[in-house]
Amino acid sequence: MSTLSTPLTISEVSRRSGVASSALRFYEERGLISSQRAGSGHRRFPRTVLRRIAFIVFAQRVGLTLEEIGAELAKLPPDRAPTRRDWSRLSSTWTARIDQRIAELERLKVGLTECIGCGCLSLEHCKLANPGDRAARLGPGPRYWVGDRPPG
Repeated sequence: MSTLSTPLTISEVSRRSGVASSALRFYEERGLISSQRAGSGHRRFPRTVLRRIAFIVFAQRVGLTLEEIGAELAKLPPDRAPTRRDWSRLSSTWTARIDQRIAELERLKVGLTECIGCGCLSLEHCKLANPGDRAARLGPGPRYWVGDRPPG
């Protein structure tokens, strides 16, 4: 058996992927990755699992939920290792999601030194930017951070 086809132990996958063994077990329970059991009962993962884990980590950083990640992974071919084209097709739909995340981070950046518009009136500046708790009329939470604008 060649090194490339030799299954990996959970500790090897953890070391190579940078993901804790407990997270790998969780991903497996959720059906995001899979392993075979050796005669001893220990998990053995195909090397291609490293690509799936890299995808999971990246997708979480983009802001996808585990349910969304599972739905995306289900689009990959089950009978072979995904190709660059498979991955490209999968990630091409994320442009809008990434753009939304960038906009959210820009609002957060501005909000670090300005009123977050939460309506709490706990900061002196909030009395100027959110008089009479106008943000509360827009809904719960940090309304200006999520993209709402103060009422005209």
